[in-house]
Amino acid sequence: MRTFVMGDIHGAHKALLQCLERAGFDTDHDQLIQLGDIVDGYPQVYECFETLLSIRNKILIRGNHDDWFQSFFETGYHPAQWQYGGKGTVISYLKHAGKPAQLSAAGQGFKPALSPSDIPHSHRQLIESQKPYYIDSAARCFVHGGFDRHVPFALQKPDVFYWDRRLFEDALQRAGYYEGGAIPEGFYTDTPFSEIYIGHSPTIRWEQDDPITALNITNLDTGAGHKGRLTIMELPSTTKPGTSAAGNNQFWQSDPLPQLYTYTSR
Repeated sequence: MRTFVMGDIHGAHKALLQCLERAGFDTDHDQLIQLGDIVDGYPQVYECFETLLSIRNKILIRGNHDDWFQSFFETGYHPAQWQYGGKGTVISYLKHAGKPAQLSAAGQGFKPALSPSDIPHSHRQLIESQKPYYIDSAARCFVHGGFDRHVPFALQKPDVFYWDRRLFEDALQRAGYYEGGAIPEGFYTDTPFSEIYIGHSPTIRWEQDDPITALNITNLDTGAGHKGRLTIMELPSTTKPGTSAAGNNQFWQSDPLPQLYTYTSR
């Protein structure tokens, strides 16, 4: 069994299929760790769920957009009123529910004809199965956004795992001063991870659509929810404590999203 980690998908089903195919992913035997934000972006969220459901061995991490989506199908209210790419999610489910893809303005967002009953039970279960983070046997941590490096990991507030951006931004600032992935003393408080894999902060903010590794943190959100690419990376079975080998891991990417869709995701 091979193990892979994948960044934010954001409804880009064509990119998802390209990544799985190019990596030679075996849906029956390989393991996929997906870092969250399946929804909101491109208008094939429904298809993304169906493909993820077909993967036997998967670990799904909760993203902030996924959390909004669960709030909608549990309460009927979307906390962001379908902003920030939510229009793509709505269009996808309206299509499969046989409803017109019409959205009316509602304050800063949208009020669609979409009902929680339009979300298949299997899709709800997939979202409900998401973890706030995952730590594997090689002491690698997988989390959507990050965490507060000044607080012991066991004491983190739940929502910090899918909203934090400071962890990666701080690592980028420090990385230029420490060679070989060495972690500066005092950078973390009680977080003994060999490597950390995150999404949430698109690398295109730093004018790259490849993964970026800073210290022992690898950012795999390469802009699939915008105009970047989707990325899948294969993980080795072990890592050397205190350093990150992620910069040497093999990865595969989709075509740039504007080449796959004429739809504007944001």
